[in-house]
Amino acid sequence: MKIENTTNLNDELGESHVGTSSDTPMKSDAFKLSDKEKIELIQDDVRHIMETLGLDLNDDSLNGTPKRVAKMFVNEIFGGLNPKLKPSASVFDNKYKYGEMLVEKNITVYSTCEHHLLPIVGKAHIAYVSNGTVVGLSKMNRIVDYFAKRPQVQERLTIQVVKELQNVLNTEDVACVIDAKHLCVNSRGIRDIESSTVTSEFGGKFKNKEIKREFLDYIKLDTKF
Repeated sequence: MKIENTTNLNDELGESHVGTSSDTPMKSDAFKLSDKEKIELIQDDVRHIMETLGLDLNDDSLNGTPKRVAKMFVNEIFGGLNPKLKPSASVFDNKYKYGEMLVEKNITVYSTCEHHLLPIVGKAHIAYVSNGTVVGLSKMNRIVDYFAKRPQVQERLTIQVVKELQNVLNTEDVACVIDAKHLCVNSRGIRDIESSTVTSEFGGKFKNKEIKREFLDYIKLDTKF
């Protein structure tokens, strides 16, 4: 009975989109194994899952799937778990004294729901007001990509992007809005293919209603070329 109750609770938490912390939950020995060792272990696990489902891994089309999935997990879609892959974000003096907000919009988000390991796909919009330093535009894209490449909930991803840029730029004046589709909603369960999820995090000056509205208006601008 205990096991059944725990399973039901875990299912409910997953469906409720609950996140436990703004930091990604990691084991203390998360990096004890090398990437090569992780790939070998995951490969065996994926093979076991496929065989349990009744698939014949002797088939040419399926034979290489366990290794491909393992490499994809470690090197690609969950690469953001590895702090060694965290992008360096050099800052520069704001010599041109630009004092208004800078907005980087429509940054591609490709992440993975930590409750069902299904894709999260959408766009992130970031803004900051310089406190004397600026960061290269592509670095904001790379920061989003880094934190997205891990099992995530969208709320945590939004907060992590803002916190990282606040740290890099040494200012609280950072904001982020993410609008994304979750395949755990779109392709299973309720299977609502039209719905998307919007999350936001506003720091410093962006908590001011007028500045927040200005940022949200910039997001709505048609910038197709």
